Amino acid sequence: MKFGRFEIHSVSDGFFRLDGGAMFGVVPRVIWERTNPPDDKNRIILGLNPLLIITEQRKILVDTGIGNKDDAKFCSLYAVDRKPTMEESLAKLNLSVNDINIVVSTHLHWDHAGGNTTKGTDGKIRPAFPNAKYIIQRGEWDEATAPNERTKGSYHQEDFLPLKQAGQLELIEGDTSVEDGINIIRIPGHNRHFQTVLISSNNQKAIFLGDLIPTASHLLYPYIMGYDLFPLETLKAKKQLLQRAAEEDWLLIFEHDPKVKMGHIEMQSGKPVLYNYQITS
Repeated sequence: MKFGRFEIHSVSDGFFRLDGGAMFGVVPRVIWERTNPPDDKNRIILGLNPLLIITEQRKILVDTGIGNKDDAKFCSLYAVDRKPTMEESLAKLNLSVNDINIVVSTHLHWDHAGGNTTKGTDGKIRPAFPNAKYIIQRGEWDEATAPNERTKGSYHQEDFLPLKQAGQLELIEGDTSVEDGINIIRIPGHNRHFQTVLISSNNQKAIFLGDLIPTASHLLYPYIMGYDLFPLETLKAKKQLLQRAAEEDWLLIFEHDPKVKMGHIEMQSGKPVLYNYQITS
C-alpha cells in the first residue's frame, strides 16, 4: 500500500506455533483461548510477517522470518509452515532477495532473524540478502553472541554470525535514522535492546510493532508475553505508544498476527480498540 511517499508491504515467511500460555503471560487460558484457540499441544498459530518499506532510494526489510535452516525436529516442535516463503512473497512484488538494500533486525530471536541467513545447496550458510546492510543494536549483538541460561534458546548463532563474516553487519547504539522519514527507535521491554521502525510521511505515521505488541490480541495492556525479560518496561512502553497512536491516528503494523496485518486504534473507556484494519484472506 502507498503510505505518503513510501510503499509499505506486510510480507510473509509463513506461519508457526508457540505455547499460548507463554504468549499471553499472566492472562488465563480461559480468556485468551476465545480469540486465539490452541491446538492439542496448547500452541496458538502465529504469522511471520516482516515489513517491507520501499523508498525512492532503498528497499528496507524489517525482520526476516524463520528462514530455511532448521531441521525437521525443530519444524515439528514449532509447527513451522513456510507457505509462502519470504522469497515467494518478494516475487509477488516483482522483487528478489538481491533487491533488498537494508535489513533491520528488531532483535535476534530465531523467529525474527532466522531468515537473515540461508543454507545453500552446498550446505554453507551465508547472508540471505547478499546486497543488504544488516542493522542491529550493539547491545543485542553482545547479548546474542554471549547468551545466558535464560536466553540461550532464543538465539541461533548461524542466524547472525555469518553477517559479520561477510562484512554486511552494522552495529548501532540507540535511535538512528535510515533516511528522512524512516527512523529506528529502541524500546526496551521484550529484551533490553529491542528496536523497531517508525515511518513518517505527509503527516502520517506508521510503526512496526514487532514483539512489543505481537498480535492484535496483545493490544490490551495486561496482555504481555511470558517471553518478555522486562514486562513492566513493556507495559510502560505499550501505554505510552498506544495512547499517542490513538491521539495521532498512527497505523499499527503487527508482526505475528496470523490474520490482522495492520490497523488503527481508538481509545474506548481507556482501552485501545482496533478499527479500520486490514486482514489476510
